[in-house]
Amino acid sequence: MFRPHLFAAALFLASTASHADNNNCDAIRAQIDAKVRATGVTDFSLAVLEANAQADGRVVGSCDLGTRKIVYQKTSSPGVSPSKPRPAREQILTECKDGSVSMGGDCKS
Repeated sequence: MFRPHLFAAALFLASTASHADNNNCDAIRAQIDAKVRATGVTDFSLAVLEANAQADGRVVGSCDLGTRKIVYQKTSSPGVSPSKPRPAREQILTECKDGSVSMGGDCKS
C-alpha cells in the first residue's frame, strides 16, 4: 500500500538533484507511473509539459520548481474497453517554486 510520508521523502530526495536538467521531472514522473500502475491501470500516458501549456488530461504533479507539470491521460487500444481508474483520493504532488514539496498542490510562497 502507498505510504504518503515515504513518497514525500522520496520526492524530497528527488528534488535535491540538479534542477537544471530533466532528472527531477523524470524521477517524479517515474514515481507517479509506478503508483498508477500499482492500482491496475495500464492504458494511460504521462506527459511532462511546461506549466502554462494547454493539455488534455488531468494534472497529477509538477516538477522543476513548478515550471513544468505532469499530465495523466487515459489511452485505450482499439477494440478494448478502457478500465476505469480509481477515484482520486490522494492529493496532487507538487514541487513548489521555492523547492519545497506539497502533497496538496498548494504552494504558499
